[in-house]
Amino acid sequence: MMWDLSGGGQGSPPYYAQQYPGTSSSAPSFPAVPGGYHTGPPPMPFMPIGAPGSDNIMVDRYHSSSAGPWTVPDASPAPVARSPVSVHVHSHHRTHHSHSHSHSHGHSHSHSHSSRPVVQQHSSTPARLTRTRPQPDPIQPVQTSAHAGHLQQPHFIYSKCTGRKKALCIGINYRGQPNQLHGCVNDARNVQNFLMSHGYKARDIEVLTDDTSDPRRLPTRANIIEAMRRLVQSAHPHDSLFFHYSGHGGQVKDRNGDEIDGYDEIIFPLDHKSAGHISDDLMHTIMVKPLPPGCRLTALFDSCHSGSVLDLPYLYHSDGRVKGSQVTARWHDYKSTPADVISWSGCKDSQTSADTWERGVATGAMSHAFVSSLTQNPKQSYQELLRSVRVVLKKKYSQKPQLSSSHRIDTNLRFII
Repeated sequence: MMWDLSGGGQGSPPYYAQQYPGTSSSAPSFPAVPGGYHTGPPPMPFMPIGAPGSDNIMVDRYHSSSAGPWTVPDASPAPVARSPVSVHVHSHHRTHHSHSHSHSHGHSHSHSHSSRPVVQQHSSTPARLTRTRPQPDPIQPVQTSAHAGHLQQPHFIYSKCTGRKKALCIGINYRGQPNQLHGCVNDARNVQNFLMSHGYKARDIEVLTDDTSDPRRLPTRANIIEAMRRLVQSAHPHDSLFFHYSGHGGQVKDRNGDEIDGYDEIIFPLDHKSAGHISDDLMHTIMVKPLPPGCRLTALFDSCHSGSVLDLPYLYHSDGRVKGSQVTARWHDYKSTPADVISWSGCKDSQTSADTWERGVATGAMSHAFVSSLTQNPKQSYQELLRSVRVVLKKKYSQKPQLSSSHRIDTNLRFII
């Protein structure tokens, strides 16, 4: 199915290239999950998160000639981006100048003279959309000299993942909202099932989705933050924690100078219009900083603009080399940790991630690729898995999955959870 995005606004009727979701003979099948999957109707016409119906939102009109990850070679329903395409989400109450992308090193705009960066948690004011196009992701080379202070964490320990296993899976379809998605709840259930097949017990996996009537299980901002805290509570060396988020993502102006590109990455809770977003700074503070050496946290983000959404300072090429950092030099040591923290994200900071269909089932492209790759071949190194999910997605989508870590890792080692 294709949507007419060239005009007419929200009320424009869809143009159907094919009435129902098609199937792909090469797409891996999904394992069965308790409660079944949401197949539902074809995706609704894409609208930016929070729009329409909000007085403080500005929306760009998207044209059919615009390039984007929804472009597919066949007649199956067009995937829907999980954030505005070619639009940054910015905080409307503060300004900040982004760094020049022609420089090889980022420069902090902070005027603080403290020797240690000050963590600023974002307010709960809902974000707004502006008409700024995303720029290519700037990368700062990681320094290795002692004077730069960017050495391996002295107490870092690779996790054996032999301790307790806990997980938090979040899927938000934003039911009833104009920016509704279709595959996120399925993603949460599919990842939950995948983890249970890898030694995680059902009682140790917390799931927050917006298809429940239990208010304690809804993915509101307060519930998500409390669930994040429970996930890392009482963590020990060689525990294996897993965090999965499938939903809308975006960017706001960086407020503390830790971002090379001048923008913090954010995720959108179900109640983001009233309670606000959750920033990468806050997620790092809650889920990364408290972890002890040797404790593993694996994060999987299936959302737009998620390349550095956990603020981890080491970013990798698919050949295993460290390609740099999107964390500024001043913050590099603070964002590094002796814990074993790994993040897999569906796209670069400047890209969008697709909400799509595989074999007639609504899904997020990254969640599907990650689970399918490890189901077909459980014994993969970090770089093999990164290449594998990129190969799966490259067939249909322009998004490029990213791998980052809180410490420099040997990507030839086998990835374990």
